[in-house]
Amino acid sequence: MSPLAAALGVTRAVIPHVDDLGMCHAGNRAFLELAARGLVTCGSVMVPCPWFREMAEAGVADPSLDLGVHLTLTSEWRHYRWRAVSTTSRASGLVDEDGFLPRDLATLRRMLVPEAVEAELRAQVELARAAGLRPTHLDAHMAGAMLPELLACHVALAREIGAVAVLPRRINFAPDPQAYERCVAALDAAGLPLPDSIRGTLAVPAEATQDGYRRMIETLPDGVTHLALHAAMPGDIEAITPDHAGWRIREYEVFARGDVAEWCRASGVGVFGYREITQFWA
Repeated sequence: MSPLAAALGVTRAVIPHVDDLGMCHAGNRAFLELAARGLVTCGSVMVPCPWFREMAEAGVADPSLDLGVHLTLTSEWRHYRWRAVSTTSRASGLVDEDGFLPRDLATLRRMLVPEAVEAELRAQVELARAAGLRPTHLDAHMAGAMLPELLACHVALAREIGAVAVLPRRINFAPDPQAYERCVAALDAAGLPLPDSIRGTLAVPAEATQDGYRRMIETLPDGVTHLALHAAMPGDIEAITPDHAGWRIREYEVFARGDVAEWCRASGVGVFGYREITQFWA
């Protein structure tokens, strides 16, 4: 049995987590509704994004919300962009030719100035806390803070604030698999339990959505699986990312109907958030 599953007293469990909070109003609304109904347990906010303050205010108004910081080093959409919070200098490696964070991981790594990026990550966490949030976890937008040059900073920031570093023990998208495995092994050795695996939003046609999520739940491996969701209500998401809006909205709908919660119950899958896991990282 995995260390985290053993600590939680389960064989199989999920952490239904909504990424990208603060990116748009539609995502914030979806999370707040689903969380209020107990259909997701947690999410993480993108501090550099335009709708961050809305989520921060919601977190202050309802301290029971299980919120983390979605460490953000890239700005990927074509016309909807965001900037670093710590600098405007091109020399930092965090400012592209248009003045925004790099669009993708390859560009980020090519431009990377580790000291500047570490300052940016720290500034994002500090701004979240200054806004009144008490993050339960730190995770990485587009795997940016999983770069080998940044893993130590990612973990150190989490330890400093008593939060969980969301670094699933088994992933297939680590920028440097060997460095990632060494980091996970060190956390295991320190007795800091991690989610075992990760599953994500299904970018599938409408007719495949229901069966796709049902199969995801029914075939979960043993251990604790982080579900990296991107649920959004209809609204601004269609203008921001027309190609992605459909499956983000359909994900919201399948969770809002209660289908995923019912499949978890029927399959004996436990459901947890990161607030319950922070006790093992204290």
